[in-house]
Parts: sequence; C-alpha cells; structure tokens
Amino acid sequence: MVERVASGNELLDPQKIIQKAGVSYSMKVADFGCGGSGIFSLQAAKAVGDKGIVYAVDILKSVLASVLSKARMQGINNVKTVWSNLEIFKATKIPDNNLDCGLLINTLFQSKRQKEMLQEVKRMIKREGMMLIVDWKPQGAPFGPLETDRVSAEKIEAIARDLGFQLLESFEAGPYHYGLLFTNPTP
Repeated sequence: MVERVASGNELLDPQKIIQKAGVSYSMKVADFGCGGSGIFSLQAAKAVGDKGIVYAVDILKSVLASVLSKARMQGINNVKTVWSNLEIFKATKIPDNNLDCGLLINTLFQSKRQKEMLQEVKRMIKREGMMLIVDWKPQGAPFGPLETDRVSAEKIEAIARDLGFQLLESFEAGPYHYGLLFTNPTP
C-alpha cells in the first residue's frame, strides 16, 4: 500500500484563505498558478458570485482544463482560464489595473524568478487592490518541496516592497505555510 502525503493545497483551508484576501461579491480575482485542484479558484468564484469573475491562471493547459471541468461540474460559470507564464512581463492576457485581488498560493517556490512573477501580478492589480501570497515555510515540514526551493516570507516581503506593494498583514496560513497580504497603494 502506498502512503499518500497531502499536497500543499490540501493543508490549507480555502474558505479561510479567500476570506483573508477580502474576496467578496462582484470582484475580479485571479488565482495565479491555480494548480489542477483549482480549490482556491473555485472558492473565490463562489465568493465573487454571478457578478464577479475569477481567472484561473496556469502554465499547464491540462491544469486549466481540469479546473474548468470542476467548475462546470459544480455549476460555477464565472471561472475563466488563462494560459500564461508569470515569469514573462505582459504574458498574462489580463488587462493592466483590472484585478481587485491576485492570489499566489503555493506558487512562488516553483520559480527562481519571484521578482518577475510579482511584477507581472502587480501590473494587473488595481490601485488599492490586494495581493495574497501563501507559500511553504522555509523549514518544518518533512514533506513538500525541497527546503532549497522554498522562499522565505522575508524575501517575498522585500521584493514586494521594492515593487511598491505595502504589507498589510503577515499570518500563519497553516502549520507549514506563511501568508502575506499586500495592497497596491495609490502613489
């Protein structure tokens, strides 16, 4: 019998995370690096309701097909999939200053180009919009990504600050994850 280890997303409460991001009715939200489960995209879609839209963004087309299928099976019709590489500026086909909230959940550890990713996300978030980041703590889990691939909250805070984001809150997102909530302030 094969022992199953929970994925990073299964260790988080999607409803709690979406509430922490302030996602509410009629908002435009993007889940960057949505993953095949799409749990945060689907939870956000429920929160924004029929007047809102959630962009499920990923670099894998198979992941996007899976998320769209799950949305349809649940009767959710406000999820739009977007195929993109977040490491490339302006590659994501979402207009500038369009989003009320951007979610990066268990995404940044997968790249060495976190600054480029955050720069691309910032481009799409409205002034006074929110960016919520949840990622693996640098130590403490005997599973998950290699410790050498994990990125510290302090490093992400510094990158975000350099890009003009303002940290509103840092929090424990789960036993193995940190959370950071930023705003894109008006200059």
